[in-house]
Amino acid sequence: MSSQGLKGIKTIRDFELTGKVLFLRLDLNVPIDEGKITDETRITASLPTIKYALEKGAKIVMASHLGRPKTAADKQYSLEPVAKRLSELLGVEVILFDEPKSDAIKPLLVGLKKNQAILLENVRFEPGETKNDTEFAQVLASYSQVYINDAFGASHRAHATISALPELMKEKGIGFLIEKEIQMLDQLLENPGHPYLAIMGGAKVSDKIAVIEKFMDIVDGFIIGGAMAYTFLKAKGLPVGKSLVETEKLNYAREMIARLEARGKTLLLPVDHMVTTDIASGQGQITTGVQIEEGWMGVDIGPQTIRNFEAAIKEAKTIFWNGPMGVFETQAYSRGTFAIAKALAQNPNTKIVGGGDSAAAAEASGFAEKMTHISTGGGASLEYLQGDKLPGLEVVRQRIRA
Repeated sequence: MSSQGLKGIKTIRDFELTGKVLFLRLDLNVPIDEGKITDETRITASLPTIKYALEKGAKIVMASHLGRPKTAADKQYSLEPVAKRLSELLGVEVILFDEPKSDAIKPLLVGLKKNQAILLENVRFEPGETKNDTEFAQVLASYSQVYINDAFGASHRAHATISALPELMKEKGIGFLIEKEIQMLDQLLENPGHPYLAIMGGAKVSDKIAVIEKFMDIVDGFIIGGAMAYTFLKAKGLPVGKSLVETEKLNYAREMIARLEARGKTLLLPVDHMVTTDIASGQGQITTGVQIEEGWMGVDIGPQTIRNFEAAIKEAKTIFWNGPMGVFETQAYSRGTFAIAKALAQNPNTKIVGGGDSAAAAEASGFAEKMTHISTGGGASLEYLQGDKLPGLEVVRQRIRA
């Protein structure tokens, strides 16, 4: 495997933290609507590492991004609601510090009490963050003694708090969340139980090609649903009406079908659909077979497809799920996605959900608790699985000197 997993990477357990200033890069990028956090999964996922550091007596400076602010004036991207929620969950005072580049933080750190922690305001308010600016990193390094990255969802980006800062630090490692993420993803690559099934959904084949290529040799079969499926059905010469199709990927889909056949691997595609003439209407009907008539578009998998997919899921020992089966945000088009989530929940073996829309779908289905692992990093988990090196991991890996 091209990925080295956790080899040469220290965890927060490996450092003496008492009285030390710990710079903790977290992923607290939660959805906020009118000042209210609508999903606090990422906050909850960060708690074990923060609690451990507090118990060990570290002086904690937490940092995270939130959304994509253009400037520091974009106050809707303030971490204020997050600081408030962290205070409640941790039972300590979380001080939101507005100026990560000012020297005022040093006296604040000197007087920091056991029941206090600092959260820097949204690091993306600083232009140097996304530019991976060394000067910005040097300011942060000037008051930090230990660096811990626990922001898996941001580890595929070479930003200042992910890459330039740890580059300057001697004592650096990862938190419990990243450790668990990598262990779980490695399980998918290194010693999965068979039959091994990859369920791919979502809109675009192009987003998944690298992962499909990586899994082609490892899995026993693919289930393909969501808008991706219409590209495959069209590649087989079937009419798909006005369903979403990536025309420039039809050749790739044809080749993939042929390669899977040649290797004796299963490929399950929809055999019926929920279709509509207008997505916004929330209305639809079920097709009698695989064909979709002119003027209609597929928005979910149909009941026979659900039964076929459920049967395959029931037999699997390892399952990786990435991408919904339809437009699940609309109740009328959510049956397929939620049926997949339920089938996964009923399978007692390893089932790992790969971030982004599939994580949201698993949560919305009510079966999230039953999954072995739901990745907090959509893009990061896919990049890791396809064998890319993540900047946030590589920078904390101890280089073996020859």
